[in-house]
Amino acid sequence: MLDLLAVQSSTTNATIITLIYTLTLAFILSSMIGWTYEKTFLGLSYSRNFVQGIVLSSVAAAMIMQAIGDNVGRGLGMMGALSVVRFRTSFKDPRDIMFIFASLGAGIGCGVYAWGAAAGGTVAFCCVAFLLSRTGLGTKHFFDGMLRFALPNEGPVREQVEHIMKTSLKTFILITMREVDGGSRLDVAYQVRLRATKPAAEILNELSKLEGISDVQFMMQDATTEM
Repeated sequence: MLDLLAVQSSTTNATIITLIYTLTLAFILSSMIGWTYEKTFLGLSYSRNFVQGIVLSSVAAAMIMQAIGDNVGRGLGMMGALSVVRFRTSFKDPRDIMFIFASLGAGIGCGVYAWGAAAGGTVAFCCVAFLLSRTGLGTKHFFDGMLRFALPNEGPVREQVEHIMKTSLKTFILITMREVDGGSRLDVAYQVRLRATKPAAEILNELSKLEGISDVQFMMQDATTEM
């Protein structure tokens, strides 16, 4: 059995055993980061390729650091070679960038034989990511979603709609109203907060039963925020 303590800690003339340890650990740590990203993802545009990119970036970073070693000339040459490459991938979510940085950090740590720092940092990063996803830190919205529908521009129908919303919703506020069909109908949108005992499906069903109500839609706040 190979003894980890026997593995050299210098970046000069890396052995095959050291290279195997380095790349294997980089793969394991980046896989943990990718798995954490998958389990804590809350957006709408999930990408399997991005998760695989997290893993591959760490292995590539470890490989580059192994190739450079302690040689300053190699480092300058690597900088010149990488400057030719143009990375045009854009990240809409800052959280995605942090996962890429974490994966690169783990790969670089493994490449310079700072295995303890790489492993400890990866575990800490994954724990914090899970903690933030469970606590909902940063969430700031008073309403649960947006309710939108069209109704006849008539007093009785509007009174019926208002009655349903007052009895079924905890609170609501009108955000848009526009006339359609030459002013005979109104297209309205409300920010609403649901009651714990009244799911959105029941409210949609009650509104749909009213004569003249059409295009009833409800969009959750999380969905509208991520988009």
